[in-house]
Amino acid sequence: MALKLIRKLVTAGVLVFASAAAVSAQTLVFTAIPDEDETKLVERFRGIADYLEEKLDVEVRYIPVKSYAAAISAFRNNQVQLAWFGGLSGVQARSLVPGSQAIAQGVEDKAFYSHIIAHSSTGLEESEELPEELRGKTFTFGSKGSTSGRLIPEYYIREAFNEAPEEVFSRVGFSGNHTRTLRLVESGTYETGAINFSVWNKELENGNVDTDAVKVIWTTPSYPNYQWTIRGDVNERFGEGFMDRVQQALLSMEDKELLESFPRSGFIPVSNDAYKPIEVVGKQIGIID
Repeated sequence: MALKLIRKLVTAGVLVFASAAAVSAQTLVFTAIPDEDETKLVERFRGIADYLEEKLDVEVRYIPVKSYAAAISAFRNNQVQLAWFGGLSGVQARSLVPGSQAIAQGVEDKAFYSHIIAHSSTGLEESEELPEELRGKTFTFGSKGSTSGRLIPEYYIREAFNEAPEEVFSRVGFSGNHTRTLRLVESGTYETGAINFSVWNKELENGNVDTDAVKVIWTTPSYPNYQWTIRGDVNERFGEGFMDRVQQALLSMEDKELLESFPRSGFIPVSNDAYKPIEVVGKQIGIID
């Protein structure tokens, strides 16, 4: 089947369709949080759509969104039935859709971590503790809804300084995604920032980091992060056992090019319970009610 890309977005970034007929009852639609540049995401998830179509024998469509909130809204409203969420966005989405399940995470997502990076002009060096010298610097998180670009780094900043980030730093920003965070710190627009290790490593390996301008100065302890989450009503729509079939398709993915685009070495089973620590931290710092 020909893969179609629907890009109709309202100004807030929530998906809309040209007509009810745009997506048939037998089309599995999925999205992903926009944690990197859109061109990279479209290329990655077009490949995933083709892969799932072949495995599941149903039409599969990937729809990009402009924000983490838009991905959650699309899942809540049943505009998508499957989503690649971060730890926090997955917890938030599942809380809005009874019966929804985390079904697969990357091998690396079981013990994920974030880096604090700094521009060379700061003179900051890598250390085992968050350095007191961070105080007074400018700092950018990624998206406001990001686990690795906001939630976890903010938690440890609060722990280390016993203050909110706005009180620690002279200026706090939100870049929108990890790639932008890297560019903002690399250019010196912000002196420091938070980025996940996966994006950092991939950009480093691809020669896209000026290591004379930016470096890692601290790394968080590990935490559970990205996962595939599916709505609990997919068996009613697609037939008995469909949720299990989707999970098995993801777990059996072996295409090296697809996996490297995440980048992940493979996918493993996971359940909602694995993300309880994310829920606890989200509530503790006021991101989750």
